[in-house]
Amino acid sequence: MNEIFDRFSLSNKVAVITGAGRGIGAGIARDFAGAGAKVVLAARRTHEIEAVAAEICSAGGEAIAVTTDVTDPEALEALALAAKNTFGGLQVWVNNAGGSTLRQPMTTLPRDEWHRTIALNLTAVFDGCMSAAKHMTQGSIINISSGAGTGPVPGSGHYGAAKAGGNSLTWTLSAERAPNIRVNGVMPGAIPTEVMLTALKKTDDQLDELLEEWNIPLGRLGTPEDIGSACVYLASDAASWISGEILRVGGGAKPR
Repeated sequence: MNEIFDRFSLSNKVAVITGAGRGIGAGIARDFAGAGAKVVLAARRTHEIEAVAAEICSAGGEAIAVTTDVTDPEALEALALAAKNTFGGLQVWVNNAGGSTLRQPMTTLPRDEWHRTIALNLTAVFDGCMSAAKHMTQGSIINISSGAGTGPVPGSGHYGAAKAGGNSLTWTLSAERAPNIRVNGVMPGAIPTEVMLTALKKTDDQLDELLEEWNIPLGRLGTPEDIGSACVYLASDAASWISGEILRVGGGAKPR
C-alpha cells in the first residue's frame, strides 16, 4: 500500500508555480506543499505570495516567494535559477498566471487588449516552458488551460485564442521534450476566483446563479484545491506515462 502512496508523493520534487498569490495558483501551491514538494511561488504582488509562503512554512512545508512578471523572459529565467539555487533542482513547473477580465466582441476589442492578453496567456506560457525545459533534466510541465480555448465564447475571443494556442503548445512540447519532460494541461471548470467573478460580472452572493448557469452534474462549484489535486497527480510519478493531455476538471460540465 505504501508503494502506491509513494507514487503520488512530491517529496523529492521542487516545483515552481506562477500566479501563486491567490485563487487557483495558491491552491496548487498549498496542495503541492501538502504532497511534500518544495515550492517556489511566483507573482507580481509580493505581499500575496509572501503570505501564501508563510502559511505553507508555518504548516511545516518549505516555500519561497519570488516576485515575478511572467511577461518578462529574464524574470522567468531568474525564477528558475532561484528555484535551483534555493532548493538544488527543478522538477515541476506550473504555468498558471493568466486571465482576462474584459469581455468584449472581437470587432470592438481594443488592439492593445489583444496584445496584452496574448502576452500574458500565451507568450508568457511559451517563455515559462522554455525556462523550465532549459533547467530540467527530467520533470513535468503543467499549463493551466481554459474551456474558452476549445470553442466559441462570445466576448472572450482574445482569451480563447490565447488558450487554444497554449493547448497546441502543450501538445507539441510533449512530443519534442519526450521522454525526459512530460507536458500536460489542466482545464478548470467553474472555479469562483476573483478573476472569474470579475470577468463574469458576478459577486459572491450570486454563486447559486453561476452553478445553475454552468449546469454542473456534480452539483457544486469547484475550488482551487480541486485543480491543485489534479496538478499533484500530473506532477507525480503516478502520472509517469501521461503526457500531451489536457485534463478537464469541471464537475462533469461541458467546457465553456
